[in-house]
Amino acid sequence: MERNSSLWKNLIDEHPVCTTWKQEAEGAIYHLASILFVVGFMGGSGFFGLLYVFSLLGLGFLCSAVWAWVDVCAADIYSWNFVLFVICFMQFVHIAYQVRSITFSREFQLLYSSLFQPLGTSLPVFRTIALSSEVVTLEKEHCYAMQGKTSIDKLSLLVSGRIRVTVDGEFLHYIFPFQFLDSPEWDSLRPTEEGIFQVTLTAETDCRYVSWRRKKLYLLFAQHRYISRLFSVLIGSDIADKLYALNDRVYTGKTYHYDIRLPNFYQMSSPKIPKSPLTEHFRNSRRYCDK
Repeated sequence: MERNSSLWKNLIDEHPVCTTWKQEAEGAIYHLASILFVVGFMGGSGFFGLLYVFSLLGLGFLCSAVWAWVDVCAADIYSWNFVLFVICFMQFVHIAYQVRSITFSREFQLLYSSLFQPLGTSLPVFRTIALSSEVVTLEKEHCYAMQGKTSIDKLSLLVSGRIRVTVDGEFLHYIFPFQFLDSPEWDSLRPTEEGIFQVTLTAETDCRYVSWRRKKLYLLFAQHRYISRLFSVLIGSDIADKLYALNDRVYTGKTYHYDIRLPNFYQMSSPKIPKSPLTEHFRNSRRYCDK
């Protein structure tokens, strides 16, 4: 106890305070190191944010080591700063190697830059999503799904080309790149339910799409909650875009304008007008719009 009190007394009471301050300022290298530290700690998160932080902090520690070697001539200050510089350099190389090792095919590069990157999805997360999928080619006039025959067992996202959607031979709408091919069908079923397509999807041009198998994708959702929420947002937005696009195109007899967002209200106000096939196609997707 006495030893502790004497140590505290030496540190606080008997430690010499600064009675005179150094008149001349430190060299430019010291101030450069301080600036690098300040700017370096402003880095963000993610891989590129870490590259930013470790690169500037490493340069800051290097400048401090040079300052300690040239101006201060203090071996301990130089040693600590040089060790910290080596650690930052090793971290930078490690992260840069991880980023460089994440490479994708052209389809996935387009998909990431156009759809996932604007939502803040990191490359490692997108790599997990990409590894669970496959890229498929659909030739012109070939069907992706046939009405009443094709089972709903996957989720697909168009990357290139154009898909025509019809019901009983009646044209509904087109599906363009970076839109889901079967988002209404996917949203209409629970994970344990099965169903078949109520529309026909035909390729108007040679198409390429990314496809996820239903069971495999649900397993991915169970393992990664962020990916589950991400797809929920993407699918919901895709359904809403289709609904609003169709709402301005569909007319049913005389002067009535059919609002597919409110099919029940329309049936009550115009009971004599035959029901459009779009009602069945988007009946199950209304739950999302009501939320």
